[in-house]
Amino acid sequence: MAAHPAATTFKIRCMNGYFDHNATTPLHPAARDAWLRASEKHWHNPSSLYRDAGMASQQLESARERLGTLIGADAERIVFTSGATESNNALVASLPADAVVLISAIEHPSVREAARGRNVVELPVNADGVVEADDLKQLIASKRPALVSVMAANNESGALQPWHEMASLCREQGVLFHTDAAQWLGKLDATNLGCCDFITGSAHKFGGSKGCGFLVLPKEDSRLGFIRGGPQEHGRRAGTENYPAIKAMVTALEAIAPRLSEFEHTQSKLRDAFITEMRARFNPLRVIGESAPRLWNTVLMVMPEHDNLKWLTRLSRRGFSISTGSACSSGKEGSSVVVTALGASAEELKRVVRISSGCETKAEEWQALAAAFVEVFEELNLGGRPR
Repeated sequence: MAAHPAATTFKIRCMNGYFDHNATTPLHPAARDAWLRASEKHWHNPSSLYRDAGMASQQLESARERLGTLIGADAERIVFTSGATESNNALVASLPADAVVLISAIEHPSVREAARGRNVVELPVNADGVVEADDLKQLIASKRPALVSVMAANNESGALQPWHEMASLCREQGVLFHTDAAQWLGKLDATNLGCCDFITGSAHKFGGSKGCGFLVLPKEDSRLGFIRGGPQEHGRRAGTENYPAIKAMVTALEAIAPRLSEFEHTQSKLRDAFITEMRARFNPLRVIGESAPRLWNTVLMVMPEHDNLKWLTRLSRRGFSISTGSACSSGKEGSSVVVTALGASAEELKRVVRISSGCETKAEEWQALAAAFVEVFEELNLGGRPR
């Protein structure tokens, strides 16, 4: 297979080539400013009784209210955590040991591994990686689960799940519904997420700082007690709250929310142009889940030749950051489970790469990435020797 002849005329220049936003995002400037202000002015322990601590507590509750508005959930339902992984583990741990749990075949390892050893039933996905309502109905009727867990947007392929429809269906059947919204938040409108019984989110996926996230519970649900030893978060999660990080998280989401439709419109066009360019240069090229609605920033593709780690390391040398899949399952079974469920064969797994842009990724960065793939391809076909 030969690369497109015009490709060799585009010499790669060093530029901002970060294409791993589904793994983590840079700190949003507004979030950084919010974190600094909170750290300087309201660094006190919100659980203490003196005036300054009371002010910190008020600010913390204000952040909770603001987050509730952004996701359409009452503030009292929100528990601040260290991130989506803790939130998912806490939720699964709160279920009775014999509870039946339905999880999709593409769930994040923090759900899949937390549920290991329990009575887990796997929800299949179609060829595009989407759970179909009929399958959910049948399994609810036959298994009578205590919880259904389906992520809102897949971190590997970007495939979007009909979580609103599934939440309604579960409510009709008297079954609790959870969605891991870590990839949805900061990319698509989240104002209706509150219809789900449980929601998990992670700040660093949308411009907040690492080590901060949240779990939304059903109203007046007191089952959570994953971390004990203090009265914080209304007794549902012990430990001094990280208010500066919480404020930064909420501020980042507030800054991004008004521009989500703009980002979707712009970046989806750039993503599709990148796919078209790659197909012109590489044949065959398979994009997993391409025909399904998916995140505007995500491309999960199977390269025609060569191991994905070779692609990754050589692109990295040229200043481009991509991934071979989820950072939380790289090199582990979890990545194979998810990508196989999305329709990749065992042989294709070795050639899968994930591209995930940011809201401000420029057209020339996408173009340079495509050209860098061609340079790497030529290098690999020369036996790995740089040109």
